Amino acid sequence: MELLKQVIEELRPEKGAVDKCTIVLGSINSRIKKNKIMAIAILGGSIAKGTFLKNDYDCDIFVKFNLNYKKKDISGLLEKVLKTFPMVNRIHGSRDYFNFKSNGINFEIIPVLDIKKAEQAMNITDCSPLHVKWVKDNLNKNQKLADDIRLAKAFCKSCNIYGAESYMRGFSGHVLDILVIYYKGFIPLLKNALKWKEQEVVDFNNYYDGSALERLNKSKLGPLIVIDPIQPERNAASVLSKENFILFKKSAESFLKKSSKRFFEKKEITVKELKDKSKGKKLVLLDVKALDGKEDVVGSKLLKAFNYVDKNLVLNEFSIYEKGWKWDKKKKVLFWFILKDEVLSEYSNRLGPPIQNKENVNAFMKKHRETFIQGKRICAKVKREFRKPEELIKFLKKTKYLKEKVKKIEMFIY
Repeated sequence: MELLKQVIEELRPEKGAVDKCTIVLGSINSRIKKNKIMAIAILGGSIAKGTFLKNDYDCDIFVKFNLNYKKKDISGLLEKVLKTFPMVNRIHGSRDYFNFKSNGINFEIIPVLDIKKAEQAMNITDCSPLHVKWVKDNLNKNQKLADDIRLAKAFCKSCNIYGAESYMRGFSGHVLDILVIYYKGFIPLLKNALKWKEQEVVDFNNYYDGSALERLNKSKLGPLIVIDPIQPERNAASVLSKENFILFKKSAESFLKKSSKRFFEKKEITVKELKDKSKGKKLVLLDVKALDGKEDVVGSKLLKAFNYVDKNLVLNEFSIYEKGWKWDKKKKVLFWFILKDEVLSEYSNRLGPPIQNKENVNAFMKKHRETFIQGKRICAKVKREFRKPEELIKFLKKTKYLKEKVKKIEMFIY
């Protein structure tokens, strides 16, 4: 496909893009040596695999500690090594790691044990260098697949289904690595995705011999089961949501029917675009300020806040045509809702219990003054608390639930 050749050229990073990372890597290794610690820093993630995208990458560095340190606080040891770097943040997790920014690149420095097989792992991150090695070994057999992985990443980013964070529940880079290698290319992946049934199993090493659904822990199942080739007891795609699974299949079908560069371009929603879309309707924009904290935690709270507003709009019978949210991973967040431009009636009909259920009917009649029979149920006329969406959102902004999820919300109506 000529189109894919053009896209690949645009996705490939410029020569020397890794140089900034190797300079920091060398600096960390020299400090490790100076502190007489038995460890070595290596590049990880898509940088190490050679699958990162142009102008769109962070740099993961794994500091592999000798197994003699398995009972020691390797995060604490690494903190001493990194203390001379400016603005280093310690991120708390199952094992603490560190991040800082240098030359426009976000670095994540992760302490791991230098294990040779997954069974030796004391923490899930210990297996990460083994994942990198698995990908590199497979790409060495078919180097074309590195570009196909880039295509798969850009495709998922464009569909807004890339990332395993709890607020995204999409396809992680690790899952896309496995899928592209398993199906031997980007186009074969899309073609096979059309045939995926719910709870589709991808088992690269045929570890379960067709019985993964029966043998895997039920909590690890999902719409797609990708057996981790390094840790076969793990479904690498366990966080993937059903919605994103379906969206991938639909996007694959659309691309195969009519291919276009737009399938690899990240769509940035602008306020002007939303205003144009909402002509003849009502546009509600919420300018949200995110809380401080770890990205995954902050993002999860933002998603809950968005869903809370959405759910309450629906419960109060406002008609939503389109909705969405975007976040720059810092403080700037935008929620939007395109709704029917109307003022709801003063009263709404509330559905009650079936008329044959006399006990519940009596209780319902005591609670509501104006009741009537509709079909086989008793109903009541109830005065609405909110007739305009902005009235409801103004109220929601004051709730404890939203105040715990975001710092501030400003509302704009168009």
